[in-house]
Amino acid sequence: MKSRLNLHITITMPLLLIVCEGYILRPFRALKRVCTLRQIPYQNNHTPSALRWGWLIAPLFFAACSTPPKNPGEVYDLRTQAESQLDLGNKQADRGDYDTALILLNEARRLAIISDDPGLLIRTGLSRGNVLFALGRADEAFAGWENALAEAEKRGTPELAAVSRVHIARGNLLSAGASRAQAIRNEVNHELDAIKSDKLYIAFSWVVIGLCERELGRYQEAEAAVKRSLDIHEKDRSLEQAAYDWFLIASIRSLAANYSGALQALESAIALDRRVENSWGLAADWRALGDVHKKAGKTAEAREAYLRAVDIFRSLGDDAAAAETEKRIE
Repeated sequence: MKSRLNLHITITMPLLLIVCEGYILRPFRALKRVCTLRQIPYQNNHTPSALRWGWLIAPLFFAACSTPPKNPGEVYDLRTQAESQLDLGNKQADRGDYDTALILLNEARRLAIISDDPGLLIRTGLSRGNVLFALGRADEAFAGWENALAEAEKRGTPELAAVSRVHIARGNLLSAGASRAQAIRNEVNHELDAIKSDKLYIAFSWVVIGLCERELGRYQEAEAAVKRSLDIHEKDRSLEQAAYDWFLIASIRSLAANYSGALQALESAIALDRRVENSWGLAADWRALGDVHKKAGKTAEAREAYLRAVDIFRSLGDDAAAAETEKRIE
């Protein structure tokens, strides 16, 4: 099966152009996105294990530097290539394609290493840890986050150190659940004070706080925290992340038995995911819509939403997710 990510590499030194699904992504496009997981439960307070996406991927070929950089321009080229790979890797993680994301983030990390850029080493380590956690490789994920923290502390970058601790806290929350939610919420709230310059990391921290409040059953506070993230993502035009925020708000409202509010939030998520053509997000949205209708006792509406999700999952080549969704149909 062909990967959704069809990469062709064209090298015209000193510029690397990456043609991705018909679009040229230039190396100087250095967006710093934060990957999050669309795995929030709608029917209980237990976080489900991450869904694995088993797509086969075409071989990826990356530019490599066979000799040490000879001038600052070449170093800059390495850094911009790393930023491009980091951006692409985070984008694929946002869309549930963790296997492809890991390949891209591994390359971003390699480029960060050979350019010896501490900030890139930290950020690629954090994103790579998120993907490893989603793939069920928790030990490797925590090792990556801890290494990022050590690098941030060694290089004297308190903001990235705080961001690293928020990533570790999020991993602990997803592993331990409500038993540590209050302590983790307090920790992240403290670290948030040190994160000033990167709005997307601030939004990420508010999402973690919202997850903690959700685990504690404080649904009003949970929604307020996630809306802080939503406000940042909407102003930044990070539409995929905004869609996830609405998805999470729907989960919170559903757990609070506010089914009409949950449905409205999911409609907002669907609208944004359609706009950015995030097929994996759409499948998750429709499945969640089925869950909410089911809880509200609307069997026919739930069935229709589940079948919509099944069609999307099957079209993406994820028969396992499609089969799991079918089991929810009454």
